[in-house]
Amino acid sequence: MATRYWIVSLPVQSSPTSLWSRLQESISKNSFDTPLYRFNIPNLRVGTLDSLLALSDDLLKSNSFIEGCSHKIRRQIEDLEKASGILASSLTVDGVPVDSYLTKFVWDEAKYPTMSPLKEIVDGIHVQVAKIDDDLKVRIAEYNNVRSQLNAINRKQTGSLAVRDLSNLVKPEDIVTSEHLVTLIAVVPKYSQKDWLSCYETLTTYVVPRSSKNLHEDNEYALYTVTLFNRDADNFRIKARERGFQIRDFEYNSETQESRKQELEKLMQDQESLKSALLQWCYTSYGEVFTSWMHFCAVRLFAESILRYGLPPSFLSVVLSPSVKSEKKVRTILESLCGSSNSTFWKTEDDGSMGGFGGEADAHPYVSFTINLI
Repeated sequence: MATRYWIVSLPVQSSPTSLWSRLQESISKNSFDTPLYRFNIPNLRVGTLDSLLALSDDLLKSNSFIEGCSHKIRRQIEDLEKASGILASSLTVDGVPVDSYLTKFVWDEAKYPTMSPLKEIVDGIHVQVAKIDDDLKVRIAEYNNVRSQLNAINRKQTGSLAVRDLSNLVKPEDIVTSEHLVTLIAVVPKYSQKDWLSCYETLTTYVVPRSSKNLHEDNEYALYTVTLFNRDADNFRIKARERGFQIRDFEYNSETQESRKQELEKLMQDQESLKSALLQWCYTSYGEVFTSWMHFCAVRLFAESILRYGLPPSFLSVVLSPSVKSEKKVRTILESLCGSSNSTFWKTEDDGSMGGFGGEADAHPYVSFTINLI
């Protein structure tokens, strides 16, 4: 599928049909690998020259916003499909591939009445896309919030023993809790294990001999228990810290454990539910935004063509997708069909900014702007 298209209008000297035939013939002879299609724009309401000039000031800015929203949703779809393990699908508009929708564009009269002022159509498109853009931000924020909570839990479960959650490493039988005795959890650097085993019984007075047990090890630390008298716990923490051992605050509670497990399961279910809902919403909204964008492009081409060629409207609008190596050749073909006097004016004009009201970088004797589907 081609992803880069030119939408172009050429001034009609005699009739649109003969110009279309000449263009087809020139492309087939000189750049046969360039797809070429008619871009059918209905007779829109012109309005006044002042209204067209005022509208042209907003067209480029609005196009950037609408195009940006389209690409934003497409990237979100790609990310969600990848996260869901779904093979990347071809995006569609009402079941039609997006490139086909562009190359076989048909104006939606029911949604955008051609008798409406151009500014009203453009403003309506902008409002609709802005609403979808706002909705996208809210939905992404909701999804990312759940992802962040899950990531925080996973970090706690996969970090080093100095910071990670210990609830799945310490079992009830590892803990001694009575009126007088308490079990502390010590995080010992791996290189200090011998030091710990040789000194923990004498760090304070009331430590239960041979009570330390190795529960778990990671790349940096080992996790040990130690049982001692309750009244000696605070003093033991101080002495242990002085020797480079960290005593983790931990209290085993079966209810808390079950609550955390349920919270994790709920977050995982919420993430899957939100991901699926967001993906379906993106599929639908991409189609809506793309439809709006193509109608906007039609209005933009129409307005710029009137401003370029004058009244009454007499131009041929087409869609092309030249390869990079054919671009220069296709530009020459398009220029040759614009009439010698018009081409000479645009060639000799020093001010490159006169290339088009839509802000295209290069000056051409015809209206042209680029559509990037990706």
